[in-house]
Amino acid sequence: MKGLEFVFLAVGSLLGAYLRFKVIESPLLFNTLPVNVLVVNVLGAFILGAFIVMSQHWHLDGKYSLFAAIGFCGSLTTMSGLALESNTFLEQSHYGAFAINLIANVGLSIAALIGGKSLMSAIINN
Repeated sequence: MKGLEFVFLAVGSLLGAYLRFKVIESPLLFNTLPVNVLVVNVLGAFILGAFIVMSQHWHLDGKYSLFAAIGFCGSLTTMSGLALESNTFLEQSHYGAFAINLIANVGLSIAALIGGKSLMSAIINN
């Protein structure tokens, strides 16, 4: 990895981690379900979907993928946070919340990625 590539990765990672911290620091609840991790995962998937289309359309250099996809989206989203929340639901025998948490995070993240790609494709093709 070249020095400039490392800078792109580091800056993207720093920005993504900072945004995740800001979203997760104040608990957001939907009834009794925490949704902070869901918000960052869905937001990161949407941004990644939009970036993929931009990258392909404009033939962006790989350093932008280091910044946006790997750095920013990689540190914004949190699989470990999802795993921790899911484990807590299991330990507390909240099986419904466990299932909703997993389905919402995975399903909505995939939908957001598709939505980001679709929206950016529509914007670019107009």
